[in-house]
Amino acid sequence: MTLDRDATARPGPAGPGGAGDTGSDETLSEAFRSVARQLRETSQEALAPWDITPSQLRALRMLARHGVMRLSALSDHLRIAARSATEVADALETRGLVERRPDPDDRRATLVELTEHGTSVLDAIRAVSGTAAERAFDRLSPADRVHLARILRKLRD
Repeated sequence: MTLDRDATARPGPAGPGGAGDTGSDETLSEAFRSVARQLRETSQEALAPWDITPSQLRALRMLARHGVMRLSALSDHLRIAARSATEVADALETRGLVERRPDPDDRRATLVELTEHGTSVLDAIRAVSGTAAERAFDRLSPADRVHLARILRKLRD
């Protein structure tokens, strides 16, 4: 194994098509960042007609999946700071996609929920952005997709 400038271990060359054959000097972390950038750009292009950011879309999806929740729970689900969740909710509320209301169980807390308009916008986005995101993975076989999903979950958790 060799260490690259990012101090990540890489197998040495193993011949054409071998474990170490990447076709370039790109490190694993550089390749990951490049793919993440491509996915982010694809997502931003797909979301442009609705003027929705990827962070806002994640919040809409989370609310659609889990229903009404406190802002603190939304920030936990999204793995972002509470202040960031508030900013996302502010932007979505301004557009009529979510509503906030006091939590009847704790007057210090605020609940956030998807509006009917938010649900219809999310459905429209899913129809377009789902296909755009899937196209990014079209080059992978079904088995490679399963392996990639498993690896990404392992790195995330």
